Amino acid sequence: MVYHGKVSNGMIVLDGDPGLPEGAFVSVEVSAPRPVCDEADGTLAEGLLKLAGSAGDGLPGDYSVQLDHYLYGVAKR
Repeated sequence: MVYHGKVSNGMIVLDGDPGLPEGAFVSVEVSAPRPVCDEADGTLAEGLLKLAGSAGDGLPGDYSVQLDHYLYGVAKR
């Protein structure tokens, strides 16, 4: 049997009256709600474009040439 509910003030509150006896043992499976796309946030592509070019921030200048060194610890060439 599957019951649905939500967390309210740190307690799990089931929808309706499930009719479970007091002290009944239950298992809880958490399902994260799907994020609601807010129109103000724009499309996925617009959100990704905001991140474009920021992946290299803070990396060493020779990162692309010495990739194996930084990823795997291989001696620099």
